[in-house]
Amino acid sequence: MKTKHVLLCLVLFLTSNMVLGQTKQDSLAIKQAALDYIESQHKPNPKQMDGALHPRMVKRTFWKDKATGKDYVRETTTESMVLLAESYNKNGDKFPSSPKKEVILLDVSERTASVKLIADEWIDYMHIVKLNGTWKIINVLWQYKDTKQH
Repeated sequence: MKTKHVLLCLVLFLTSNMVLGQTKQDSLAIKQAALDYIESQHKPNPKQMDGALHPRMVKRTFWKDKATGKDYVRETTTESMVLLAESYNKNGDKFPSSPKKEVILLDVSERTASVKLIADEWIDYMHIVKLNGTWKIINVLWQYKDTKQH
């Protein structure tokens, strides 16, 4: 009876680790999604951006209306980000020669992750979801480091 109890505890422990824990591969894939997002803008690559984003991704930031002085929220979609990745840095003059790209995993669960990307002038907070075995960015909230640029 004692052996069965120990064996059962061992099986439950191993199963819970497999089901609930994220793997090193997950952490690498989450980080790669964030890097693909920013690197696709460094060297224009719309396919790389598209591969990083969920089709229903929404990117938001706060902005100030110059006429009224009021703050509001601006939204960008996956489609707009893919177009941006194609054209934003076409002349190679939007980023320094060695762009900053620091990815910090804030929280990782089995199928969701929160990430902070610090890149040159921007800070992006991302929600990344694992669907059908692939990690995709589904939400982004960003700001300029210097909020007066908004």
